Amino acid sequence: MTSSRDQRAKEIQDAIREVLNRDWDPIRVVEDGIEDEYDSYIGQIYRLLTSTPSRDIIASELRRIEFQSMGFSQAKIETFFPTAEKLLAIDIRITE
Repeated sequence: MTSSRDQRAKEIQDAIREVLNRDWDPIRVVEDGIEDEYDSYIGQIYRLLTSTPSRDIIASELRRIEFQSMGFSQAKIETFFPTAEKLLAIDIRITE
């Protein structure tokens, strides 16, 4: 039986996954039906969100991931602001 805490953690992970897939998707895999491509980043994004970061910090992290992990050139930081704002809007509280 899944506890309410475990269920809430899953909901948070799903919310982060949805934003990464819908609003970020730098390698454009979601349109091919691949929805778990960015799951390895969910934990680090969650930990970052728990530190109450600014939009700029989250945008910088997404930019860093694209550059260091995916080998993309460094896009302008402003490119990542909409995704960062959506991530910041996620309620990351485990208990209410």
